[in-house]
Amino acid sequence: MAFKSSVTPNIGTSGSPSTITPTVSAGTTATLVGLSLANTTGSNVTASTKLNKSGGGSAFLVKDATILPGGALVVVGGDQKVVVETGDTVTAYASAGSSVDAIVSYLV
Repeated sequence: MAFKSSVTPNIGTSGSPSTITPTVSAGTTATLVGLSLANTTGSNVTASTKLNKSGGGSAFLVKDATILPGGALVVVGGDQKVVVETGDTVTAYASAGSSVDAIVSYLV
């Protein structure tokens, strides 16, 4: 097992959400141990993240949460972990384009 991270600068908007998790190889799982969203603008923005299961269902991890200018929102961290299986994705979007960066830390 190894810890890894990925970054997605300037996540999309609701009409075009960004996939912020890496591809999980067949027959494996990844455990998200951290997911942070940072507001890179001088105005309030809202952001959402969603777990999309490969078999069909999805659920929000957070929906339309306000992030203050220059602030960050920790969606996953501390005691909370999220398991991502083969074919699953986590997507994110913001209320304004080019306004939020995402950082994901995971264990594979």
